[in-house]
Amino acid sequence: MSTPGAPPSPADTPSPAASPDPRLHPPARGWAEHARAVRRRLASGELGSLPVVVGLVVIAVVFQAVTHHFLQADNLTNITRFIAGPGLIAVGVVFVLILGEIDLSLGSVAGASAAITAVLTARQGWSEWVAILAALGAACVMGLLHGLFFARVGVPAFVVTLAGMLAWSGLQEYVLGDGGTVNNRHEGIVASLDTTFLGDGDIAYAWGLAVLAPALYLAARLHTARRRRAAGLTAAPAADSALRAGALAVLALAAAYALNQDRGLPLSLVVLLGAVLLTDFVLRRTRYGRQVFAVGGGVEAARRAGVNVARVRISVFVLAAFLAGLGGLFYASQQGSADKQLGGGNVLMSAIAAAVIGGTSLFGGRGKTWSALLGILVIQSITTGLDMVHAAQAIQYMITGAVLLAAVVLDSVTRRSRRAGGR
Repeated sequence: MSTPGAPPSPADTPSPAASPDPRLHPPARGWAEHARAVRRRLASGELGSLPVVVGLVVIAVVFQAVTHHFLQADNLTNITRFIAGPGLIAVGVVFVLILGEIDLSLGSVAGASAAITAVLTARQGWSEWVAILAALGAACVMGLLHGLFFARVGVPAFVVTLAGMLAWSGLQEYVLGDGGTVNNRHEGIVASLDTTFLGDGDIAYAWGLAVLAPALYLAARLHTARRRRAAGLTAAPAADSALRAGALAVLALAAAYALNQDRGLPLSLVVLLGAVLLTDFVLRRTRYGRQVFAVGGGVEAARRAGVNVARVRISVFVLAAFLAGLGGLFYASQQGSADKQLGGGNVLMSAIAAAVIGGTSLFGGRGKTWSALLGILVIQSITTGLDMVHAAQAIQYMITGAVLLAAVVLDSVTRRSRRAGGR
């Protein structure tokens, strides 16, 4: 005990452990502080997936009011089946857009892959599994060529993939021959992609996925929060993660209930969700994913940081082509054959629009593969609703174009707000 006026003794001096440096150990973010941070992001235009979710709700309400059966189980099942092909292509588009580039060849790659599979199976007598692997391998070679010309030779991606779009369309017609159409093998692998429902009426599959998805989402968010706190960074409170997981669980359980009222869980939806989950993990949890974002955020800065820019660019074009080839198989499954029109029309535009509508930036460096899923749900819901009211295809194109323009404008405004705020 020290006497009055004497300097404090070491025993009276607070130990470092008693008063931790807040710069090294920041306090956990409380709910009120987290809510204020969310409001600041919303006020600055960083809306995330909120506009897409609100748009889906509005689309469902409007078409249900007009048709009175838009939300019936069979219609919702058809929507989940039809999004597989364009959704897989859109996932690849997300990777390319994160680089700040564009790939105009993906529709042709999808058509050529479907044509190769059908011809090798029906005309050459190959095993269907081998034919599928050969077609996907061919798609990867197409993407490799695009990436090499872009990353090694220096030809702009727009020009390279435009040339690829023309070349692979020609390859598709050459492979199909004069007939122009090759039917899928009856009850074969490709034919079953669109007609298979997991469990053959066993409702446990849909319910199981509806419970598993929110649980994994919650576990991932809690794990991320623990890692951030261990690194001395602020983290969202557990209540926020639980609230988000609860909202996802409500949506997932409602979807499972609707699907079980019809034929159950479509295989095509499971494949698309699997692709989205896997690519989301790659983008957010791996070194490669961080390199993709780094190249999209700034090529020179990424190069100075030691990133092999050429290798990242080439691999992204290969991945996008592989997913396009896989999407082409689902298109062939839905229409029962591979023909010269597969991959043409609005296939490419729908995939690009889905990625952008879902929230992927056209300016590079920002995006999520979940945006492909949300965006293609918007496009397919609009298309299905307009078909139900017998709207002309021209009207569908105009409405989809308007939605795409709105998404790009929102992206531009958000980007300007982020730049003004120094983010």
